[in-house]
Amino acid sequence: MYRDIMNDLIKWKNRTRRKPLIISGVRQCGKTFIIEEFGRTQFSNLLTINFEEQPGLKEVFDFDFDTKRIVSEIEKLTKAKIVPGQTLLFLDEIQECPKAITALKYFCEKMSNLHLVCAGSLLGVALRSENISFPVGKVNRLDLYPMNFREFAIASGEESLIEMLKEWNVDRPIPDYIDVPMKKLLKDFYIVGGMPEAVSVWTSTHDYAEVEAVQREILKDYADDFSKHAPINELQKIRWIWDSIPVQIAKENNKFVFSHVREGKRAADLDDALSWLQNAGLIYRLELVEKPQLPLSAFADKTYFKVYMSDVGLMRVRANVSVDTILNEGEKYVNYKGAVAENYVNNELVVQGKSPFFWRSNNTAEIDFMYEKDNEFYPVEVKSADNTQAKSYKQFCSKYNPKKGIKLSTKNIARNPSSKTETYNIPLYMAWGIDYYIDSRN
Repeated sequence: MYRDIMNDLIKWKNRTRRKPLIISGVRQCGKTFIIEEFGRTQFSNLLTINFEEQPGLKEVFDFDFDTKRIVSEIEKLTKAKIVPGQTLLFLDEIQECPKAITALKYFCEKMSNLHLVCAGSLLGVALRSENISFPVGKVNRLDLYPMNFREFAIASGEESLIEMLKEWNVDRPIPDYIDVPMKKLLKDFYIVGGMPEAVSVWTSTHDYAEVEAVQREILKDYADDFSKHAPINELQKIRWIWDSIPVQIAKENNKFVFSHVREGKRAADLDDALSWLQNAGLIYRLELVEKPQLPLSAFADKTYFKVYMSDVGLMRVRANVSVDTILNEGEKYVNYKGAVAENYVNNELVVQGKSPFFWRSNNTAEIDFMYEKDNEFYPVEVKSADNTQAKSYKQFCSKYNPKKGIKLSTKNIARNPSSKTETYNIPLYMAWGIDYYIDSRN
């Protein structure tokens, strides 16, 4: 399946000042598949070392960090030839071999002509461990996420529609022959999500029950990870938080409240457990910025935040939202429909490399998302239907005068240049192209 990150991998391959590459991402988001596809298509040969499946190879890194010795021993043990410039050496599940992580420094300094890529499940957790000497400044980094909507659409056979939308003129309404199938596809994405195995099953069977079976297996694997890899003293707390997230997302005032996780528990009791889930890539923390100034991160309130899940399909399953509910949008789904749309938009922004925040004023007005780019900040209002009349958005723009703002909804694309804040109405299914649409009129 097509993944945007392949372009970044090719750019890394061709860099003159290339360093060993670490790819982080939540379990089962496709790291191993895309790296091996990269190796097969862009190199003469690929050598994969999986430290979970081949634990004996960890001992190669125990003696010292002599890169020539390490490569020579790997060649002999695997009966493979490693040729710099021709071979991609892939160290998978590298978190199982902390000394291999430390060794990356010496590969950078002594063998920079070797293309070396590393990845692993729960690598984000491992890299924050005090037991690992991380090679600061000696590695390149990339993050891989669950598939975004654009990738899902391409996998679903709608690449031609995506190509048409990629450079769409914001002043031209989108015709029904594009709008109708894309809205249907977005509902499918809310159901299936972006975990590659779930997407693969969907594209081959179009059977929602088969997809959900895969999603439940993935969620079970995540729960098993808690037991295997989380600190013993945090395990129960992690489970409490994990179970509370779908409920907290659905609240009208969806600030994450620690006491709603477990009665009597406070931030001091649970924050480490929440951070473990965040470092594992399973959740995102969206912090409040009450008085927007640049940089937004400097004015964020780290004690006041929302939490979203890293995959909207898994969120749906954990919240027990049925397929029929998504497809038919009954009256009882109105509130959670907004929560699903927000979770989806958050993830689309993150995949684009943005660090979103949100704004709230005395619990009377709120902007769902806000991000900065090119010394400006952009408010993003999300509506799960076609009603884009938003008092909070008007209040925010009147008070802070951003040059441009975005309303994401089911409404057709349009541009309103008449006010101080030039506002772009963009369909939810085009969230992956925000930068192009708002910059195309410059």
